[in-house]
Amino acid sequence: MSKRDDFLKEITAGNTNKGEYITLGSAMLEGETIANAFVNVPLKTMNRHGLIAGATGTGKTKTLQVLAENLSEKGIPVLLMDIKGDLSGLAKASSGHAKIDERHEKIGLPFEAKSFPVELMTLSEQDGVRLRATVSEFGPVLLSRILDLSDTQSGVVAVIFKYCDDHKLPLLDLKDFKKILQYTTQEGKAEFTDAYGRISAASTGAILRKVVELEQQGGELFFGETSFEVDDLLRIDDDGRGFINIIRLTDIQDRPKLFSTFMLSLLAEIYSTFPEQGDSGRPELIMFIDEAHLIFNEASKALLNQIESIVKLIRSKGVGLYFVTQNPTDVPEAVLGQLGLKVQHALRAFTAKDRKAIKLTAQNYPDTKYYDTADVLTSLGIGEALVSALNEKGKPTPLAATMMRAPMSRMDVLTESELGALLAKSKLAKKYNDEVDRESAYEMLNKKIEVAEAEEAKEKARKEQEALKKAETKRRTKRTSTRQNPIIKVLSSPTVIRSVLGILTKMLK
Repeated sequence: MSKRDDFLKEITAGNTNKGEYITLGSAMLEGETIANAFVNVPLKTMNRHGLIAGATGTGKTKTLQVLAENLSEKGIPVLLMDIKGDLSGLAKASSGHAKIDERHEKIGLPFEAKSFPVELMTLSEQDGVRLRATVSEFGPVLLSRILDLSDTQSGVVAVIFKYCDDHKLPLLDLKDFKKILQYTTQEGKAEFTDAYGRISAASTGAILRKVVELEQQGGELFFGETSFEVDDLLRIDDDGRGFINIIRLTDIQDRPKLFSTFMLSLLAEIYSTFPEQGDSGRPELIMFIDEAHLIFNEASKALLNQIESIVKLIRSKGVGLYFVTQNPTDVPEAVLGQLGLKVQHALRAFTAKDRKAIKLTAQNYPDTKYYDTADVLTSLGIGEALVSALNEKGKPTPLAATMMRAPMSRMDVLTESELGALLAKSKLAKKYNDEVDRESAYEMLNKKIEVAEAEEAKEKARKEQEALKKAETKRRTKRTSTRQNPIIKVLSSPTVIRSVLGILTKMLK
């Protein structure tokens, strides 16, 4: 049997599986695309997470687009973190091109242009469905992590949350949290000390500075109501296709705190809300984090620890996390070791450091007798990639250089008018975009302080009035004691006294 025949036997061995799968393209050997040697990814293992890597311009975003399209077609909702702002084209069908037809002829796969159900979302003031969460929903543990607090400061936050629970003070936004921080060491200092122990002003001051830093990165836009319900990420359209939810992040690339806050909240909410899936044969939700190196380079230690934990645990909820980045070395090893699907586009070796990175990257893929992996990594063309997935038994599939299929949707962004039309028909925008500012801790504490100040002023006035009355009584008593009756005054004069004594003396004689 020839080398080609051996290769085809290995590559196509898993293509006879009975479960559902996504076809990424067709295998290549020695630079030649082999038609119908399809490289498939079973849906059953797509909750085992994945990586799409490669140098700028090699086709990473198009691979992400292909995966999102095919998942949607299979009825699986998708969440995309769109940092570059080039994924909105999923809402419109591809206009086609001769090069696309040529590519698909080599692959042996018919090309069909399609549009997909898309929901645009935002964390900032961009147009889209507003994503928010309340401070109470975030909880003391996650809030302490995102603010990167010390153990002592985290303890203070836990006590503050307990106080708010005990006194039914809703913590909805950062304004509420800042107000209660100030209250603990100012107006409410005695109350806190009696019931919860003394809270240091230095600790609350340090926490307040961290909150202000988060505000400066746009945190006040994220915290508040109406809170986003993660079940709305699981919508299916009338044709049975999963919605592709695109979070527009183009204006927060330089605000890692805000993105970290959102990521922590979203992952924690999904993990706590979604039921255990078991072995259902298909995922419930797939999340793609584009330009993931920006997250890992800028994220707080808390976010990195949280992602590592979530990657290990969240797949049991039927959720897959896919990181899109330039080089696998951008992803922490603890995360990289948990990834099942790996799609590696070309890397460029311009420096000794680049060559070293390529050798390290090659070691992350299964051994193969058909390729020199390190050499292939530098010779792949645009839209070509090395692919290794997990088969239905959870074992890595043979490494295959692959001619990737083209996206069925537009490989460009929507125009302003198209964006407006898409947003106008959004059901979720109607549900979440009206900002709610109901009475919460800020207003309640201000009222409490006002009442306390009024009572204090009233008590002060009462005491002042009592003091005035006492002083007046004292003055009156003094005046009465020093003022003599005129008759007594005459009788007590020395002349009268001598006359009386003279009369008494004569009478005695």
